[in-house]
Amino acid sequence: MKEPVRVGLFATCLVDLFRPNVGFAAVKLLEEAGCEVEVPPLQTCCGQPAYNSGDFPTSREVAKQVIAAFEGFDYVVAPSGSCAAVLKLHYPLLFPTDHHWRARAEALAPRCFELMQFLVDKLFPSEPPPRFSGTVAYHDSCSGRRELGVYRQPRTLLDRVEGLERVEVEDGEVCCGFGGTFCVKYPKISERMVSDKAESVRRTGAGTLLGGDLGCLLNIAGRLSREGSPVKVYHAAEVLAEMADGPAIGRR
Repeated sequence: MKEPVRVGLFATCLVDLFRPNVGFAAVKLLEEAGCEVEVPPLQTCCGQPAYNSGDFPTSREVAKQVIAAFEGFDYVVAPSGSCAAVLKLHYPLLFPTDHHWRARAEALAPRCFELMQFLVDKLFPSEPPPRFSGTVAYHDSCSGRRELGVYRQPRTLLDRVEGLERVEVEDGEVCCGFGGTFCVKYPKISERMVSDKAESVRRTGAGTLLGGDLGCLLNIAGRLSREGSPVKVYHAAEVLAEMADGPAIGRR
């Protein structure tokens, strides 16, 4: 009998604090695809806020804890292109002179994946497709698209969903303005960017916006809500796992 693939789920701070349903949906999708999923209790933030701010000593300490928590798994999967990119691409760069930790980071890096990327490129679900009624637009996060090449995979999965009609967002490659610490450092620029993105979403005529990064989705959902838009926002995992039956992101 073939041993199940052991996956460590990197839940991310935003999922843990703001949208646990995304984590539950990710576990459901992975288990349905035949994985044995664990959520290591000692995982922490990926360290991206410190890393983006140039605080590399703190980033290194955070990275060491994450590496130690996940290096026993076959794969590490995150429902976030942003966090997955940090683990996969940036952790090895944190240890230019520390050969011991650089080797551990480099050993972990090839096993780190964004959720949609992992499901399509490594597993591809074979169970009956889910159902969702309505027209959806999909937002590509900058990190997922530019750093990890996540573009085709979520569309492949969503196009299998019965009853779902997918449309593209105009200027979909443009950042929503969240950018981690960018929205804190440059709030006025960020506000203009998310306003433009919200307008692009409205022009699609879709009743629902999906994406793979909760930071982007919280940012866009907040703007849409403040402008009185009826567009609902969910993480794509929630629709794929048929768990998008509760309040949308940014709604109570």
